[in-house]
Amino acid sequence: MADQIKREIATEAASGKAVTARKRSLDAEQKKGFDISALILVAVLLAAGAVLKMTVGSFVNFFGMKPNFIIAMYCLAILLVRPNLGQAAIIGLIAGAVCQLLPGTPYINFISEFLGAVAMAALIRIPMKIGRANLQTIVSTFVATVVSGGAFTICLFLFLGADASSLVAYVPIVLCTALINCVIVQALYVPLAKVLKKEAPVKAIA
Repeated sequence: MADQIKREIATEAASGKAVTARKRSLDAEQKKGFDISALILVAVLLAAGAVLKMTVGSFVNFFGMKPNFIIAMYCLAILLVRPNLGQAAIIGLIAGAVCQLLPGTPYINFISEFLGAVAMAALIRIPMKIGRANLQTIVSTFVATVVSGGAFTICLFLFLGADASSLVAYVPIVLCTALINCVIVQALYVPLAKVLKKEAPVKAIA
């Protein structure tokens, strides 16, 4: 009789642990999801990108090259939120809409930022660790910026009839902008990830 009681107690304890483990697993999955806090974070970062582009972006100039704070901020948001491709596409479209409020070529940003955001979301799923160095933040931001800038340049040629010879001048601009964005995103990602208690910060060089 005593043995049976012990077995029942052990079974109940094991069952309780299993329920607790499942609850913790569900909580973890919900935290990783695209919830209200994630939406607020994306909105805040895109708003910050717009403000920085209108203020700091107006006088920061490296040999004619300027950072694109809108691209940098949605790359940072995607790194922190880790959305799926569909959610990243929505982020890109919102970024394109924000660009319509700023000086520039209208409507083309919907295409370029859509492609840039989807590229970023796809790239952060690819392991990029070489030894102790994790290059995911830098490589993903660089490629996403090039995709966005390249798409913007191609759209100028296709839809606005830009001269093909003048488009060559955009190549160094896009590449330098991508390099600057890498520095911005890498510098902001580690402290923000710690403050927001997201997954372990990705270090460019460890």
